[in-house]
Amino acid sequence: MTRSRAATVTRRSLLIGGAAVAAGGAAAGAVDHGLLPGRTSMYRVLGLNGSAGSIPDIAPVPTTSGTFTSRARGGRTVGWTIAAPESDAPLPVAVALHGYGDDHRSFFGRALGWDRFLAAHVAGGGAPFAIAAVDGGNRYWHRRSDGDDPAVMILDEFLPLIARRGADLDRLALTGYSMGGYGTLRLAGALGADRVRAVSAISPALWTAAGDTARGAFDDAADFRANTVLGRQHELDGVAVRVDCGNGDGFAPAVHAYVDGFTTPPAGGFEPGAHTHGYWRRMAPEQLAFLGEHLGR
Repeated sequence: MTRSRAATVTRRSLLIGGAAVAAGGAAAGAVDHGLLPGRTSMYRVLGLNGSAGSIPDIAPVPTTSGTFTSRARGGRTVGWTIAAPESDAPLPVAVALHGYGDDHRSFFGRALGWDRFLAAHVAGGGAPFAIAAVDGGNRYWHRRSDGDDPAVMILDEFLPLIARRGADLDRLALTGYSMGGYGTLRLAGALGADRVRAVSAISPALWTAAGDTARGAFDDAADFRANTVLGRQHELDGVAVRVDCGNGDGFAPAVHAYVDGFTTPPAGGFEPGAHTHGYWRRMAPEQLAFLGEHLGR
């Protein structure tokens, strides 16, 4: 499949869909208030949420940020950040999708510190690549009934922006946490192995039935059926897949069901942890090592 035809097919498939609502930085509070499945309060009280996940004490890779007006998102001003080690050659790139209540800045700095985790990855001999994050709102990274379409924004607006800044889009990966974890799996399936080398999801916000979804995650049951990733694992054939989730995460049962639906089990797995930034930081080194392995080839 040529690149132009792949983009056409992808654009059509993305325009079919609806939406999904996940939890990001506001996830713990949303869980505590009963908006999302989970056991955040219990795990915090019992101390079962695992290591807090320390950000490496190392100088971060350089970051560049900006904004653009997104036609796909109805004229909204969209922020973005690209974190990349110094390089004389075009770098492969992992497009990073944030969780509910967060934005493009949440991957970096004090929240998740992926600019420092990436620096540590490269310093340890890992293949260098860029991480590019963009605002998707709380729309679950797919087209909503009001016309807001963060997925097409990525395809038609953000990827060209990344390319103009020197990224090698022939070596593309997707990564994300919570709502963004769901979004990465859905978008990677829509793009397929012709466009995406690897996809990594941390604590993806998944549900097995429309009636179980969080308020606002999908427009309606038909939207859920059109956009669920369960039952569509085959769309990721040829893409390297990693999925991590804490066993104390309310999404864990649905994530187990999703992982069990692969013919070949994806990388990653389940261990103690909740739906928290601490767990996501703890998994960052393994996530980045996985992405570097497949982008560096």
